[in-house]
Amino acid sequence: MSAPPRLLVLRALGLGDLLAGVPALRALRRGFPDHELVLAAPEQLAPVAAATGAVDRLLPASAPGRAVPRRLDWTGPPPDVAVDLHGNGPPSHRLLQSLRPGRLLAFAHPGTPEIDGPPWYAEEHERDRWCRFLQAYGIPADATDLRLPSPPESSPASGAVVLHPGAGAPSRCWPVDRYAAVADALRERGHRVVVTGGADEEDLVARLAKEARLPDTDVFGGGLPFGRLSALVADARAVVSGDTGIAHLAVALGAPSVTLFGPVPPSRWGPPAHPRHQVLWHPGPDGDPHGRRTDPVLLRIRPEDVLDALDRLTDTT
Repeated sequence: MSAPPRLLVLRALGLGDLLAGVPALRALRRGFPDHELVLAAPEQLAPVAAATGAVDRLLPASAPGRAVPRRLDWTGPPPDVAVDLHGNGPPSHRLLQSLRPGRLLAFAHPGTPEIDGPPWYAEEHERDRWCRFLQAYGIPADATDLRLPSPPESSPASGAVVLHPGAGAPSRCWPVDRYAAVADALRERGHRVVVTGGADEEDLVARLAKEARLPDTDVFGGGLPFGRLSALVADARAVVSGDTGIAHLAVALGAPSVTLFGPVPPSRWGPPAHPRHQVLWHPGPDGDPHGRRTDPVLLRIRPEDVLDALDRLTDTT
């Protein structure tokens, strides 16, 4: 029996990027039902990829920041189809071209004129972008097809408000003292508050826990395994964070959320319009989403704004 044809998708980015790409991945799954769908992404995202129901196998691939990996550890014959869901420029195009796929799907770029793909629009929402991209190739895609199944594990803090102070860059991190003010107010109202953080955010989590006087039982630092983090988010009263992966996870699991935006507006990375998801954003000039200092637009959000947004969640859920 011959091996099935293989479809390689490049999206070697973070948790939020992968979750924003779920509608596109599912569209590819439906569009190529007989192919083995291989996703080139960071190894730690394998449980997330499996939860989408669209990916057959993860090919570990990553690079510092949001760079394109230097190479892919692809073995065997060239992929029958390669899809660039990573970016819109020659580095990711060339990486996939080096594998000599039978067919390459990618956005058009002057640096790779041989690729006859659709145009890239910088202001487009991330979910819509990749669905439009596939539709240009005749593959139907639904940008609302982003929900993940309920996690099988039990939450370690059922009904708590989850505060997540970290993000992929300092420019998207709201100040710790403001998160602490929110935590204080919520605990005065009788709510349990817990804090989470990634594997490289131990200091940030510890600072917030100390300033908010949270007990050790309410501190989940060090990067929770995906199953436990999913259970915590799915059963949360609400998730409060900046524009980062856990905000997308809350959307994927249907958990109430308040997301603080800056320097990138919610029109590009925000949740679908729904009372379950509140966004805070003060329009201003675009900043650097990978900058080393908190963006001035994000600093315009006050603790009382977050508390008001949480009250609106209570009114609508």
